[in-house]
Amino acid sequence: MQKFSFFNQYNVGVLVLNSDFKAVFLNNVFKRMFGESIDIKRFMHSFNFDICMLDTQNLEAVSPIFQAVNSGENFTAVASFLSENSENNYYEISTIKKQNYTILFFNNVSGEYNYNILSENYKKLCAEHAKLLEENTSLSKTKTDAQSQAVKIALINKVSNIFSTSLDFQKILAPVLNEVLTMFGAFRVYYAVYEKGKFCPLKSAGSGFKYPKSVAFDENTVADIKKNKISVLNKLCEYEGCAPFKSPVLRTIVPIFHSNDLKGILVLLSRKQRNIEDENEILTAISAQFANAIVRTELHEKNLKTVEELKSALKELKETQIQLINSEKMASLGLLVAGVAHEINTPVASIKSNNALIAKIIRKLDDNEFSETLDEINKLDAEAINRINNIVVSLKRFVRLDEAELQEADINSEMDLTLDLIRHETKNRINIVKNYGNIPLVKCYPNMLNQVFTNILMNACQAIKETGTIEITTFVTDKNLVIKIKDDGEGIPKDKINKIFTVGFTTKGVGVGTGLGLAICSKIIEKHGGEITVNSEVGKGTCFTITIGR
Repeated sequence: MQKFSFFNQYNVGVLVLNSDFKAVFLNNVFKRMFGESIDIKRFMHSFNFDICMLDTQNLEAVSPIFQAVNSGENFTAVASFLSENSENNYYEISTIKKQNYTILFFNNVSGEYNYNILSENYKKLCAEHAKLLEENTSLSKTKTDAQSQAVKIALINKVSNIFSTSLDFQKILAPVLNEVLTMFGAFRVYYAVYEKGKFCPLKSAGSGFKYPKSVAFDENTVADIKKNKISVLNKLCEYEGCAPFKSPVLRTIVPIFHSNDLKGILVLLSRKQRNIEDENEILTAISAQFANAIVRTELHEKNLKTVEELKSALKELKETQIQLINSEKMASLGLLVAGVAHEINTPVASIKSNNALIAKIIRKLDDNEFSETLDEINKLDAEAINRINNIVVSLKRFVRLDEAELQEADINSEMDLTLDLIRHETKNRINIVKNYGNIPLVKCYPNMLNQVFTNILMNACQAIKETGTIEITTFVTDKNLVIKIKDDGEGIPKDKINKIFTVGFTTKGVGVGTGLGLAICSKIIEKHGGEITVNSEVGKGTCFTITIGR
């Protein structure tokens, strides 16, 4: 219609419907949007509200066009339009009622609508992105914390493994300090033991520095240490009275406690300004490792001391046992000798008296031949009596129970005394060679030395199965008296020679030897401040060397 042609000037689509719901005018923009002609019903059904809350099966009731035409007043709505090529666009539909006409305006708002949708989607994506970033940051922090924790655990385990390699704290202290030095990027680390109220540096790692015997800190630092609190400060001076650094140094002091007992401190010096407080956990763990290692060392040293004391006590007990056995042996021997001497002296005295009387009678006989024969027999009896007396005197001298103090003695004479007493073992079987030196009197316990000589000489006699030689040599050096007793007997095997001075060891077989003889000899020579050694070769013989200080 000509009267609606001015709508061609509009930049929105215009559709004019009459009261019969027929299109009477389409402006040029509308034609470009929807075509030259339209089927109003089909066109109506191509529009839909974007959101429809109506519950009805009347399709016209939900059509924006139907609503626009039948609205009793001006109407505005946004509807979607599905074109024949299935392209979906959004239009803002508004209506004006003029007389019997309904004028519909179609403004394509697809761009704006899509923009809003995209904008909303963008906002949602931004929100999701921010959330993802936050989650990623949280995950990264968790990962970093986990890695840091893993590193801390690895470092603590490394220090723990070093501590577990030895019970000697001094030995493992250096590698532990080197590990701590690397771990915290310090240029110097040292451990100071806490003794009698002072901190005494024991070992250090890093750049060389000679520490004084003890170091002191300010009152606040000492108070923190005694409260078991890690001290982290930037200081120009490491400790009280020391030379200052050229620039402030981060000083960390870690107290080392065990059962409320301050054992020492671990001091770290670093030129890097780092937040050591974040590493308190690992420092505390290392402090605990230090404390445990120190306590283990103390217990180990205490155990070693206890073991040494027990060994010493056992040694003293064995020595006492040997001395008691020897004393009892000598006491029994002394009593036996005293009894035997008494029993022998009585009949010998009677025989001696009779022998003197017979000598007088012989001199009065007239028969010279008979008297000479009796005189020879009587002289032989006198010699026998003297021999018996000498043996008794030798036995008494040998045991000498009343000689418990040191006294001067002639070792050569004492050796002869011993040889007299064992003459029954050597007579007609063993040749005794005496290489006696010109030796001075020596302060000693003669009866004890006689025991040593007797034991060694009797062993030598038993080692010579048939006939052989025992060579006895005595001489002096600047400081010592030396006695050598050498035999050409069977000798001692190499696997046994180191055991012959051990209590209970014997080469003579069960029921023959007690294993006490040479052990007692060794203790007697030790009592004289000397030593007894042995050299032996199977089949060639044995040589005992006794050395006594002059």
